[in-house]
Amino acid sequence: MTSVLSRPCAPFAPVSGTDLQVPLVQGGTCTYANFDYAASAPALAAVTDRIAELLPFYSSVHRGAGYASRVCTAAYEKARVTVADFIGAQSDSVVVFTRNTTDSLNLLAACVPGETVVLDIEHHANLLPWRDRRVVVAASTLAETIARLDAELAAKPAALLAITGASNVTGEVLPIAELAALAHRHGARIAVDGAQLVPHRRVDIAALGVDYLAFSGHKLYAPFGAGVLVGRRDWLDLGEPHLAGGGAVRSVGIDHTDWAPAPQRHEAGTPNVLGVAALAAACEAIAGFDDAELQAHERELSSRLRDGLAALDGVEQLEVWADATDSVGIVTFTVAGRDPGEVAAYLSAEHGIGVRDGKFCAHPLLSRLGHAAGAVRASIGLGSSSADVDRLVDALAALVESGPNWHYAEDAGWWNPVPDPRPFPELAGRVDGVGGLSAAGVGSPCTPADS
Repeated sequence: MTSVLSRPCAPFAPVSGTDLQVPLVQGGTCTYANFDYAASAPALAAVTDRIAELLPFYSSVHRGAGYASRVCTAAYEKARVTVADFIGAQSDSVVVFTRNTTDSLNLLAACVPGETVVLDIEHHANLLPWRDRRVVVAASTLAETIARLDAELAAKPAALLAITGASNVTGEVLPIAELAALAHRHGARIAVDGAQLVPHRRVDIAALGVDYLAFSGHKLYAPFGAGVLVGRRDWLDLGEPHLAGGGAVRSVGIDHTDWAPAPQRHEAGTPNVLGVAALAAACEAIAGFDDAELQAHERELSSRLRDGLAALDGVEQLEVWADATDSVGIVTFTVAGRDPGEVAAYLSAEHGIGVRDGKFCAHPLLSRLGHAAGAVRASIGLGSSSADVDRLVDALAALVESGPNWHYAEDAGWWNPVPDPRPFPELAGRVDGVGGLSAAGVGSPCTPADS
């Protein structure tokens, strides 16, 4: 069957990999359908163009007198202004460049002068770093969950409320302005894990009352390796330097170190100039999009996907709150009688569709939702189309009705087609014995449950 659920919807913007052809186990190739945007979004064309422009000037930033070094330094420091403008930071906010959201939140955790309150639904990046954390169990409704946070902060003072902007498992969006006001009413600050929110929603931290925001370039249509922590200066100026080394100091003696203020205090070593420039380019590109059109594109595809999955027997979509009114383009589901890893392997091998399976670095949440073994996550983005959604729904319909056409087996926690005749290019390398990755299979050295 063909899943014609609403009007056709083309990709919103050009991204890398749009025409990627992938092999199928039954023979032939097809255009790759990417539903793994929530893990890492492909680079926007404007971003790859910016990298190409800067590459000839490739040089270390700061303290270099050479022309190329000056160009890279200017690009690096201009990126701070671009990022600050993109998320509505106040003039006295500090923009610290990091490796990713996890790095940003670990940096902030070392600077918090007191206890941190978090929900149990958080991604591990916003659960594990906090040194003195108090975990609040989310209720079945968002309203009751907010009431529990209110009660926790009222019962005992805390320095920080750390909250996700949008769940990386279900896509549900939290009321950030309301939570910021709640935290401030109890004398706490608020930090937002914006990894999933920033790529989908315009975020103005000054208007929302957010004290700290962390997000990643690789989820914002820029290549890997650059992240951001933006926020109030005082904690960051007084906190322990994230890395001890050159660039983070004013002066060093044998018996003393005079650390620089933020952001330099937390950016020791040679920074990722290309990654930061790419992140800034992504911010500029997204800021130039029409927000109403962007939201319409996401709503259209999300509704198409959710409606299509709802029509399939045995397919269950996950949610945290019954009263959540907003969500980004993330849909997580299970297929009755099928291991999530088998479903993901089937979609890839027989249909050229990329999804994510596992616990999505949110083990407590998957357990409370009754899916401790994991689930399947399909996430959409700027390069997604209604044709992609229809392919995914049709492939799942075929799985539910008839089962896979190939044999799949689990090996060390990873599901693979057996045999796997698909060729892998030399750039993929060969790591025999690690999760099945070889010329005849694919896997990963990472723990499957954390994918």
